Amino acid sequence: MDLGLKGKRAIVTGSTSGLGLACATALAKEGVSVVICGRHDDRLATELRSLAEFDVTGVAVDVTQAVGRRALLDLCPDPDILVNNLSGPPPRRFFETTTEDWTIALEAQLMAPLEMIRAVVPGMCRRRFGRVVNITSAMVLTPRPHHVLSTSARAALTAAVKAISFEVAADNVTLNNLLPERVDTPRQEQLARAAMVREGISYEQARVAQVQSIAARRLGQPAEFGEVCAFLCAEHAGYISGQNIGFDGGSSPQAF
Repeated sequence: MDLGLKGKRAIVTGSTSGLGLACATALAKEGVSVVICGRHDDRLATELRSLAEFDVTGVAVDVTQAVGRRALLDLCPDPDILVNNLSGPPPRRFFETTTEDWTIALEAQLMAPLEMIRAVVPGMCRRRFGRVVNITSAMVLTPRPHHVLSTSARAALTAAVKAISFEVAADNVTLNNLLPERVDTPRQEQLARAAMVREGISYEQARVAQVQSIAARRLGQPAEFGEVCAFLCAEHAGYISGQNIGFDGGSSPQAF
């Protein structure tokens, strides 16, 4: 299927590894001019080399900081597509957190995506095309004690995005959230190591438990996730907005 995206411009944050990189790659393969970013110059350079056959540029910035967002937008001031992706905070239970932990989580998982939306969506509305995809988490719908920081900040983003989606739908601008669960990225390795400490198990046991927690009995693949993101950005996807779309191998307990 031709997604109708050739010649479009995209910003994908947190895109030098994991899910962000998968989304950037999928969009680039559809003929989108993509700007990627990450905090580390060496990792950025590596991924720019790996994507050299496509129209991909990038900048090393911290998107949680205003100066980082400004540098990114200077490179691509009028994107047609925005994919918001930021690494989640360390897994902690509520009584293990501090006020500073909450401030950091809210800045990264709530305010940074909203400020990017604030910067680019008005232009999308004027041009009468825009696609925003926020990579959040399945924990938004099924909170767990040790993900309280991530779940809370991303649930707030979910509510804000739903409200914004009503305002811009008539301008052919959509905002949706992709909710991954157990996609095989470095984040899952981090969570496995946290489970080792929390539950007193081996790394291998933690990884097996991850697989067993998924109805499909396998971890999701980043490339699969990237293709779903690309479809939500498609010309044909203009009637899908304000939605939370699970990517969880059929594991959600919710019927609706």
